[in-house]
Amino acid sequence: MTTPSPDATAPLLVTREGGVCTLTLNRPAALNSFTAAMHALLLPALEAAAADPQVKVVVITGAGRGFCAGQDLNDPAMAGAPGAAPDVGGVVERYYRPLANRVRTMPVPVVAAVNGVAAGAGANLALCCDIVLAARSASFIQAFSKIGLVPDCGGTWLLPRLVGRAHALALAMTGDKLPAEEAARIGLIWRCVDDAAFAAEVQALAGRMAAMPARALAETRRLVDAATTLEFDAALVAEARTQGALGAAHDFAEGVAAFRDKRAPVFSDR
Repeated sequence: MTTPSPDATAPLLVTREGGVCTLTLNRPAALNSFTAAMHALLLPALEAAAADPQVKVVVITGAGRGFCAGQDLNDPAMAGAPGAAPDVGGVVERYYRPLANRVRTMPVPVVAAVNGVAAGAGANLALCCDIVLAARSASFIQAFSKIGLVPDCGGTWLLPRLVGRAHALALAMTGDKLPAEEAARIGLIWRCVDDAAFAAEVQALAGRMAAMPARALAETRRLVDAATTLEFDAALVAEARTQGALGAAHDFAEGVAAFRDKRAPVFSDR
């Protein structure tokens, strides 16, 4: 199934082809920086994808030459009370906390297709996703320190877990641009591919993920994240409990039957 073409002027474009739902941040003239209007569409689009049993994978990308430059500091949502400082904490609590939590708990895999600069909250939105595939010309910038702030949209939790304390602090404190190739080398993202191959690689990865057992993949994410705070034996217990539930579900039986029949499996659990 292919969805109708969305309104090309909207700050978020939503399309679906087969089991792949693509969310495209669409303010290319502003490097797709976040506004209240974009947030008003993005979280509901994720909720709709989560509720749609036909969606097997979500891809988040950006229009034009950037992925997302972070929060648009000129957006009226940043304004505080008359004469007061901007309500930055309120913006984080209102928009970025629910956004990051929704991405990290989606019932399907979420792929960030980083086609250009990913800065500030835009970088950390990408890192919230399960798999980050970046074009070679892309870059990641923890820009917060340059304006007297700290990483948000989950950055303080994600960075040390992805690259360790030394790299996390250096990236966050300096705000230096990290090229995609170096981001892949230090383990911040999964892969960096040549620009000319980027679109085809994203399509191939999304198609591959859409054919896989979504529930098992979402449970894999949950267990990996939970294990960061568990003792080894507690992680083993969690694995056994989850395997028990998945072993009684449709997708396991289907996977085994397909293996025996030498055919492609058709997974459906969410």
